[in-house]
Amino acid sequence: MTEQSSPIQARNRQAIAARAASDIVEGWCVNLGIGIPTMVADAIPSGREVLIQSENGILGMGPAQVGDTIDPWVVNAGKQYVTLLPGASLFHHADSFAMIRGGHLDLCLLGAFEVASNGDVANWSMSSADRAPAVGGAMDLAVGARRLWSLMDHCARDGRPKLVERCTLPLTAQGAVSRVYTDLAVLAVGPAGFEVLEMVPGLTRERLCELTGAPLAFAPGV
Repeated sequence: MTEQSSPIQARNRQAIAARAASDIVEGWCVNLGIGIPTMVADAIPSGREVLIQSENGILGMGPAQVGDTIDPWVVNAGKQYVTLLPGASLFHHADSFAMIRGGHLDLCLLGAFEVASNGDVANWSMSSADRAPAVGGAMDLAVGARRLWSLMDHCARDGRPKLVERCTLPLTAQGAVSRVYTDLAVLAVGPAGFEVLEMVPGLTRERLCELTGAPLAFAPGV
């Protein structure tokens, strides 16, 4: 009888956000894009000071609001109700984008439809069915932040790989992404392309390669 392989323990959206949050360095100023990245605010490790910026004009954003009493005037860029940490500040959109374009963000986390092995990223849509059917501030963030990490599903709903050799969708930025967090793996993006830093339990190298539309290198021990 052939031994059954272990089932793949894919991460859900909250787990993807928590995995990325665990790598954010103490003291960094971080912008959270719409989608999975917004969940990072709820997943910052206890005791770690991270200054979260929201492009609609918040510096010092906290986790999502919970409970029966909701303040409808405090929202993030995705129109979700959020909290403010002690010392937080609120300001005009123009000041927010001066921070972004001025290179004052240590990190930006963005969702993505596609990421290419050279770091190109496509993350916007003009479909009226989407919650945010426009470019938004992603282009400014992609070039203004010192680092860009993408948080996304490894494959689209139809099974198509979202990590590819070359993006087929309109680009948000060229050569901007340095790390990718998916439901299956964590990958670095460098001059040689995608390097797998870790995989979820139950996943093999061969299966990950099948689910990726670009060549993969593997870090030692993966």
